Amino acid sequence: MSTSSPDWLTHGHPHIWLPYTQMKTADQPAPVARTQGCRIELADGRVLIDGIASWWTACHGYNHPHIVHAVQAQLERMPHVMFGGLVHEPALTLARRLCALLGPGLDRVFFTESGSVSVEVAMKMAMQYWSNLGEPQRRRILAFRGGYHGDTFGTMAVCDPGIGMHTAFDGAVARQDLCELPTDEARADNLEAWLAARADQVAAILVEPLVQGAGGMRMHAPAVLARLREMADRHGILLIFDEIFTGFGRTGSLFAFEQAGVRPDIVTLSKALTGGTLPLAATVASQRVFEGFWSDDPTHALMHGPTYMGHALGCAAALASLDLFETEPRLAQVRVIEGLLREGLAPCNALPGVREVRVMGAIGAIELASRPDPAALRRAFLEAGAWIRPFGRIVYLTPAFVMPPEDLRRLTGVICEVLGASAAAHPA
Repeated sequence: MSTSSPDWLTHGHPHIWLPYTQMKTADQPAPVARTQGCRIELADGRVLIDGIASWWTACHGYNHPHIVHAVQAQLERMPHVMFGGLVHEPALTLARRLCALLGPGLDRVFFTESGSVSVEVAMKMAMQYWSNLGEPQRRRILAFRGGYHGDTFGTMAVCDPGIGMHTAFDGAVARQDLCELPTDEARADNLEAWLAARADQVAAILVEPLVQGAGGMRMHAPAVLARLREMADRHGILLIFDEIFTGFGRTGSLFAFEQAGVRPDIVTLSKALTGGTLPLAATVASQRVFEGFWSDDPTHALMHGPTYMGHALGCAAALASLDLFETEPRLAQVRVIEGLLREGLAPCNALPGVREVRVMGAIGAIELASRPDPAALRRAFLEAGAWIRPFGRIVYLTPAFVMPPEDLRRLTGVICEVLGASAAAHPA
């Protein structure tokens, strides 16, 4: 096993700028040679069990042959063609299948390349919908504390500034409105009062259903979504569900909103849409929203058009991913993972410095009482053969749905061991 860095890392690292990273002080990134299943093989031959499925995307594991073959076949036919004035079979078939999976009322798909942009498109749809209907004053988007919706300027405006990722832009971002999620009667009353005073200025309510992901893996009951749907309807406001993280099985149902028995007016999808293979996102709107743009007036059109909109390769990968949800027992696998996460992470409840352990579907999160040294934790996990990337006060697992039980038990065991050692080394 080689211990030296590969030449491409030695010569290329001085020219790369990595995300969410202070490049001056950060550890050198781990060089990856290949992936397979739930494993990441490094250039020096070490193999890691991937505990976060490549930022929650690789739901079927890496290199699934069905997706690989679909992308290869599409590459030979047509990798991409502009989506302005032209369409192609993979995009239209994917749009039809997504609408069928989402169910009645979500009927029109607008493709983009990233989750952040899909949320921006949803916000633009909501605002222009009201403008087209003669209510241009509806420019406010109501979002929630603890929420995260992306890193672009539009989505930064609806993220909780308390998360801390966007503080460098304080004063430069025109913040939208943030309230507390109506998780109890007092918060529901406060939200109701806020809406009663401002509803005629609000275009939409935007929420991550069931789990606020990058904001701290904060979980809430399905009843919260039902309450938001009722409030939106009563005040005549559109409701947007950001399912970029939660969509495609992560919470135990194909889409998180299914657990609440309510439907949004607009939903955003990305992350696991292509099974972690290619960038693709979708903003799916109701027929009601779409009809707000249906006009003889050309200025009523939605003026947004990503260069790689409807990317044929990405659509082929997404279609293959949907095939796997139909032919392989993904939701049953998520139920097994949920049980293993509850069992395996339960010992963390007894560790000093652990505030709470939370599990929903294929999401397991340990919230610490204080912010740890994330680099030290990452190094410890790496040395134990696990790829786990904590953020803030959260150590979490979002494994691929196909992860073998023995691998998942190894990951939960590593977390308990590392957090236990950390607590012993740094007693309160």
